Order: sequence, then structure tokens, then C-alpha cells
Amino acid sequence: MDMKTTFLNGELEEEVYMKQLEGFPSSDENVMDQCTYFKVSGSKVCFLVLYVDDILLATNDKGLLHEVKQFFSKNFDMKDMGEASYVIGIKIHKDKFQGILGLSQETYINKVLERFLMKDCSPSVSPIVKGYRFNLNQCQKNDLEREQMKNIPYASAVGSLMYAQVCTRPDITFVVGMLGQYKSNLGLDHWKAIKKVMRYLQGTKYYKLMYRRTSNLEVVGYTDSNFAGYVDSRKSTSGYIFILAGGAISWRSVKQILTATSTMEAEFISCFKATSHGVWL
Repeated sequence: MDMKTTFLNGELEEEVYMKQLEGFPSSDENVMDQCTYFKVSGSKVCFLVLYVDDILLATNDKGLLHEVKQFFSKNFDMKDMGEASYVIGIKIHKDKFQGILGLSQETYINKVLERFLMKDCSPSVSPIVKGYRFNLNQCQKNDLEREQMKNIPYASAVGSLMYAQVCTRPDITFVVGMLGQYKSNLGLDHWKAIKKVMRYLQGTKYYKLMYRRTSNLEVVGYTDSNFAGYVDSRKSTSGYIFILAGGAISWRSVKQILTATSTMEAEFISCFKATSHGVWL
């Protein structure tokens, strides 16, 4: 469902900054900004996922679905888009007979490749060369190099890749996280690495996250780390991924805050991060 009158005001030309006046605390404000809501009626359940003005409904009962839709249509100017097939850049593939749900971003990836003039690039078999390490020596060293790099849309490219990574592509999480470290001081090698990721997406843009109907809804997590993967700071990288119904539901690759002094310590730090996230899930 799509809400038609979410944005009622025009855009301001000025930047407006506001803060709560001293002496007027707002203690009753909910610190949680939910985006997923649910309604339960006996064995019937309906989930509502909200993203700005787009609403996605999922339920096990059609009667409850119509009831929720009628409520929103009565109180808001809504447009019923029917059964969901494409949401916020994510294509939804459904096979009810086989009990399969797939999520992909082929259309989004095609737009990214076209935007950065990589539409006709040759595909790559991997997003990064095995064992390759980024370092500060690859960054700009003089005015000539800074002049060469100033018009390269590096930050925009990283952001575009990051959206695909966050939504459906855990396979590029590590390299996108590494490249994001150099947004303010990039070098030509970093831009070449961005293009290699795009070439990898060119050959794998049809990849999907696949979930299968099952009675065993058990969350399974995996974690790993490297050791001193950041050449300049000797920091390590933690990584984890959680699987449900045969498909990934949550993943992350992040630079460790502590400087691990051994592979064992790096693994323990990574395991702690993954365990904390698993408890939250």
C-alpha cells in the first residue's frame, strides 16, 4: 500500500536546526522508532512493515488482511498496490507451490552499472582479489593526484554498492566495508577496486536470497575474523551471518575497535559481536 499525502510541505531553501528548549524535557517520548508492527487475533497474525510512505503487509489470514486495509483506507488516502512484487528496489520472487521466496536486486544493480558507465563491462568472478589489502600508501600523495581524483564519484559509488550489500548481497559486505574507509582520501587503486566490485555484480546480478518453507524455524549463525587485516592500524575485521529458512537474514563485516594481539583474540572479539547480535535476533 502507498500513502498519497505523506509529504504535505514544500522543500525549504534554508537549513533549519532545532533543539528542545532548556527546561522543557520530553521524558514521555518513545526511544524506539519502530518500522515493523503486528496485530494478533487468536491464531491470526498480520505484520506491517513501514518505509517512509510505503506499507508492506504480511498475514496468514486474508480476512485480517482486508480488515487492516479497510482501516487504513478509511483513515488515510491510500493506494492499494495489490500483491507485492517490488519493494524499495528489491524484487520479490514467490513460488507458493514449492514454498519458495526469493529476493533480488537485478534491476537496481543494472541502474547502478548504467549510472557509473559500467553497463557493458565484462564480469568478474570475485569482488576482490584474494589476499589483496588496502592501505594508506594507495591514497593521494600530491596535488596532481588530488586533481585527478576530485571528479571521481567515489562516495556515491560506495553508497550505491552499500545499499545492495545491506539488502540482498552479503557476498560484497567485506570489500564494500573496506572501500568505505577511504571515502575522504581515496586513491586510483580504490576506484579500480570499486569497478571490480561492479564487474562482479555484472556477472551475478541475478543472484537471489532464497528462503524455503520449513517447520524448523531455527536461526543459525556463523562468525569469523581475519587478523591484522588493516595494514596501517593492525586492526582485524569481524564478520558474521545468520541464516533462517535456508537464506541469510542478517550479516555484517566490521573493523574491530580493539587491536587484537593474536588470531585467537580476534576470533573471540568476532564471536562476542556475533553472539550479542544473535541474542538480539
